[in-house]
Amino acid sequence: MNSEETSQAPMDLLALQREMAAAVMQPLTRDDGMQSHAADGRPMSEVAASFIAPNSKLSAFERLEIYNRQYWFRVLGALEEDFPALRIVVGPGRFERIAVAYLAAHPSRSFSLRNLGSRLPEWLRAHPEQAGRRHRLALDVACIEWAFVEAFDSAEREPLTMDQIATLDGESRLALQPHLQLMALSFAADDLVLELHKRQKRQTSEAGLEREPEAEQPFELPRLRPRATWLAAHRVDLSVYYRRIEREEFQMLAALREGLSLSQAIAAGFIGSRIPADRQAQKLQAWFSTWAELGWICAPELESLIKS
Repeated sequence: MNSEETSQAPMDLLALQREMAAAVMQPLTRDDGMQSHAADGRPMSEVAASFIAPNSKLSAFERLEIYNRQYWFRVLGALEEDFPALRIVVGPGRFERIAVAYLAAHPSRSFSLRNLGSRLPEWLRAHPEQAGRRHRLALDVACIEWAFVEAFDSAEREPLTMDQIATLDGESRLALQPHLQLMALSFAADDLVLELHKRQKRQTSEAGLEREPEAEQPFELPRLRPRATWLAAHRVDLSVYYRRIEREEFQMLAALREGLSLSQAIAAGFIGSRIPADRQAQKLQAWFSTWAELGWICAPELESLIKS
């Protein structure tokens, strides 16, 4: 093999990999089969034959279809595992349509399925028609469920103690625990998500004890009225907890996360606040005491200090 052939081989392999990935990631038909034509209009039988040989039992199309189906069954199952409450809120049929449309726009790009749903809240916000009349609630539920994923396995750093926090001045800059997730919601949907998660775990446990599990039981959603809600998700001893926080508390934490100084974050926290000026110091003391107790506040990393 000469040097020219050697340099071309990786390009040929890359082209083959991209061709197969595109075929495998193409959405299935309604009856869970492989599409008859590729996205560019070519017959899928020809596409499959270009890189898969038939065997004594299956054609190239049928062999490729196995990979196509298994890919979609796996990624759809992974999204269902990460967003069980969203599936109940919008209904199984609509959830599958949402999942297929989302994954067509944002297919798996990693060896791990951990980040598969990372852009689903953002995608739902940009495509309100996908969730129907419950769009705002569905978006909140998706945000809460993704925050659970982030809070569960994001990093944890050494927190500052209350004594250390007491030595700070207005120019000090702080950081938040990487696992702390902040959410501004349209509904107080955290209790609903927790209830639906408990229900899903209970059904999964019961189904494991039955030889032929019954069809999943319908769930009547409680009527929730829109109510601005600020929520924090955090991890303690490998368990994730949700805590409702005040708007000012949310704004201040968000400002600290953005890298603002302590005095700037305090000012940002009380923008538009109805808390009287003579009570704000009391609020700050209570918040910082709670944050220190929960270990939310850290010293910023050296890299961020150098950049600022």
